Amino acid sequence: MAEINASIDFDRRLYAQDIAGSKAHAAMLAAQGIITRADAAAIAKGLDEIKAEIEAGKFKFQAALEDIHLNIESRLKELIGDAAGRLHTGRSRNDQVAVDFRLFVRDYVDQLSAGLKDLMLALAEKAEANAATLMPGFTHLQVAQPITFGHHLLAYVEMLSRDMGRFGDARARLNESPLGAAALAGTSYPIDRKATARALGFSGPTRNSLDSVSSRDFALEVLAGCSICAIHLSRLAEEIVIWSSSQFAFVKLSDKFTTGSSIMPQKRNPDAAELIRAKPGRILGAFTALAVMMKGLPMAYAKDMQEDKEQTFDALDNMALAIAAMAGMVRDMQPNRQAMRAAASSGFSTATDLADWLVQKLKMPFREAHHVTGRIVALAEKKNALLSELSLEEMRSVHGAIDASVFQVLSAEASAKSRKSLGGTAPANVAREAKRWVKKLKGK
Repeated sequence: MAEINASIDFDRRLYAQDIAGSKAHAAMLAAQGIITRADAAAIAKGLDEIKAEIEAGKFKFQAALEDIHLNIESRLKELIGDAAGRLHTGRSRNDQVAVDFRLFVRDYVDQLSAGLKDLMLALAEKAEANAATLMPGFTHLQVAQPITFGHHLLAYVEMLSRDMGRFGDARARLNESPLGAAALAGTSYPIDRKATARALGFSGPTRNSLDSVSSRDFALEVLAGCSICAIHLSRLAEEIVIWSSSQFAFVKLSDKFTTGSSIMPQKRNPDAAELIRAKPGRILGAFTALAVMMKGLPMAYAKDMQEDKEQTFDALDNMALAIAAMAGMVRDMQPNRQAMRAAASSGFSTATDLADWLVQKLKMPFREAHHVTGRIVALAEKKNALLSELSLEEMRSVHGAIDASVFQVLSAEASAKSRKSLGGTAPANVAREAKRWVKKLKGK
């Protein structure tokens, strides 16, 4: 029972939040005349001393005291005597852990948001430097149309900006204080919940005492945001793995973000990217574990809810690490412009441009233009040539009205440059959008 019941091995991470909540609660009790100001001052001083002991590694955590709350309370009594016993007036461990956990998750959301902002800046700056760097755009991992490397990177900036929005939305909803809900029904003491909420940086107190102590949807929502963000990072990581392979050779990573082989001295393995690619399983698992734990619980608090922290801590730690590692890797990777340019011209990537030319110049219906283009592609494939390498006579053998101006649209550069529609890959678009993001992310 002692082993299964204790949570101090992991909830000790809540010490700073627990102490902050206790100091706010003690100050409120004194202001309301529930305890003396002398006792409140002694409590605050003792809690500060305990925090210093913990951060110096001098605090002795005891499994027999179960959790961080009782460990701190026991040590406070050793330091200041009977005044320590007055700290728990008008509250319960149920609302105490609820406020600690909210504060912890809120702090981590702020850390994740700052990390995402840095990663987005790394991507935007790299995109600005490569606004005109050609590469193939893929569908089904088959060459589709020429795009620019900067355009590709900005796609991830957009995805991560939505992740930041999800974290911001989750933060706004979790930013209510459950302190003062007590065990489940509130308290008869004349406490001021608005005062403790203000002291802890919450927008206000929660409105229902049952909900206050029994809800963990704030953690679920953040874990859901982490899961989506981890999926986005995993997709980028997978592309970096592909791009850095010898078959693609689109980018090069330095030894800072790769590892060697124990047997093959030539290897440079993209281990950082591969580990980021693996993180969604762990983070999605945390969301699933918490959701399954909560799904059948009646009101209000149940000991099951002790299982909310380990997976949440692990997921948040790994999310922060993945974001930081990806930001470093983005700044480290160098594009191989020559290889990207060659690949952008392969696979008949300008076939759509040819079809569009037939529509615009010869006024063909698009479906007919699509058919004519397919026949020209088949001819080029038979001759093992690019579309731009076919002669005018060869093209006219498919459709006699084609003239020499067709060659103006068949290069990868011309194709990318022509995509000027809003959100398109034209280098001018990309440069403008990258600059906008850099300015926004730097707060200028």
